[in-house]
Amino acid sequence: MERALRDKIKRINSRLIEHFGIPPRDEELPNPLDMIIATILSQNTNDRNSYKAYTNLRAAFPDWNMILDTDREEIEKIVKIAGLGKQKSAAIKGLVTELYKKYGKVSLDFVNNHNNKELLELLTNFQGIGKKTASCVLLFALDRNVCPVDTHVHRTANRLGLAQTSSPDKTFDILNDGFPEGIAHRFHTNLIRLGREVCKPTNPSCGVCPVSRMCKFEGKDRSNTNSSQQRSFMLLDNISGVGEEGKK
Repeated sequence: MERALRDKIKRINSRLIEHFGIPPRDEELPNPLDMIIATILSQNTNDRNSYKAYTNLRAAFPDWNMILDTDREEIEKIVKIAGLGKQKSAAIKGLVTELYKKYGKVSLDFVNNHNNKELLELLTNFQGIGKKTASCVLLFALDRNVCPVDTHVHRTANRLGLAQTSSPDKTFDILNDGFPEGIAHRFHTNLIRLGREVCKPTNPSCGVCPVSRMCKFEGKDRSNTNSSQQRSFMLLDNISGVGEEGKK
C-alpha cells in the first residue's frame, strides 16, 4: 500500500472515532468456529435477524458436533429468520462435516498455526466461505489487523477514494495490502456505521458526514442532513458466551 493511501486511512479513522467513538468489543475473543458460523448467518440480512438465528442455532446445538448427525433441512428451519436458509444451512453443515473429515474433530483450533494469507486461503477453500467471512474470523476471533469488506465498507471505501473497484473482494485486496497497524477493528466497525447511518446506497446524508471533505463521491449532496440516529447493533462483537450455558 502506498504511503499516501495509508495516511488517508489513518485520517479517516481518526475522524470516524471523533464522530462515532471507539467501537466496543468483547473482552474475551470468541471461538473461531462460533465466529465463522455467525458470519455465515450474517450474509445478506441485518444483524438482529442473524443474531436471533445464531442464538436459535446455539440453543439447538450447544455442541457443534451435533450438526454432524443432523439433516441440512432441519438446520434450515432453525436459521430461517436470517434468510437464504438453504444456502446458509448447506454452508454450515458442509463446514462442520469437512472439518471432521479433515481434522477428526469439529474445531478451528489450528488457526493460530497460520499467518493471515495462509489462513484466508485455507478457510476460503470451504464451500460457502468467502473472503469476507474468512477475514471476520481473523479480525474478530483472532484479533489480527485485517479489515473485512462487506457491502458497506466496499461502498464507503470507494466513495472516499480508498479504492476504485467493482467488488468487495477487490476492495479487500487493496485495503489489506499493508493496512495501518492496530486500527482494523475500529476502522472496519465505524466504516460500517458510516455506511448504515450516513453514507447509504441512495440519498446519502452528505451534510452530516464526518468525512465529507475527504470524499470523492460525484453524487455528493451536502443539503441532505437526514441520518439514522439509532446506534447500529454489531453482531460479530456480541456472540461471545452465546450458548455457553448449554455446554456446562
